[in-house]
Amino acid sequence: MARTTAVLLVIWQGAIWLFAPPRYIFPSPLDVLAAFQRQPEFLLSNSLVTLTEILLGFVLGVSFGALSALAMAAFPKLGRLVWPALLVLQAFPVFVIAPLLVVWFGFGIASKVIMAMIIIFFPVTSAFADGLRRTDPYLIDAAALTTATHWQTLLYVRMPLAMPGLLSGLRVAAPLAPLGAVIGEWVGASSGLGFVMVQANARMQTDTVFAAMAVLAILSLALRHLVDQLAPRLIPWANDQ
Repeated sequence: MARTTAVLLVIWQGAIWLFAPPRYIFPSPLDVLAAFQRQPEFLLSNSLVTLTEILLGFVLGVSFGALSALAMAAFPKLGRLVWPALLVLQAFPVFVIAPLLVVWFGFGIASKVIMAMIIIFFPVTSAFADGLRRTDPYLIDAAALTTATHWQTLLYVRMPLAMPGLLSGLRVAAPLAPLGAVIGEWVGASSGLGFVMVQANARMQTDTVFAAMAVLAILSLALRHLVDQLAPRLIPWANDQ
């Protein structure tokens, strides 16, 4: 990862030297570094706001997504009714939902957390529900022969075997969490990296926009790395399938 990043930075700086675009159109890596040095406290404070929104949205999105998948598996009739509605909601562009969330929940942190939660909810629910549906029917029949109840089969057979699906959903959702928070900040906020980007772009401070984007990329990679490190430890058998 570090080597790839270094190569990209060298190519970026080389393109700047070769084509010499105006700084307000396309800044160099050195310009972006200078933007960090000019306002480190400003960028750090807004990064902490976005990080809080990301983590809260991620936890809530994963929790509600996993519980929704379990509910649809536990109550098949409910699942047949709810699943098409979820697919329709998932098809809505997030930019359509974000302004409504600001109207309903205000310009504070709540609307951004909910936006991140919504974006995370769908891949987690879809992946986990698919894993629960794909349980080998022979295993379910074998559990029935032991007089296991529907709930016992779900909790002790289907759910453990579906954990690889949940892990896949977490890996997909992790890079999406920052996107949800920033989209909410773009629509309306008084702090956060999305707010920084909007304000800097309006002032043609493209180097600051790139600096905020760099911080956002670091947060996305860090969250994905955290999922990659923690998930196999929490559900070790999922990593072997």
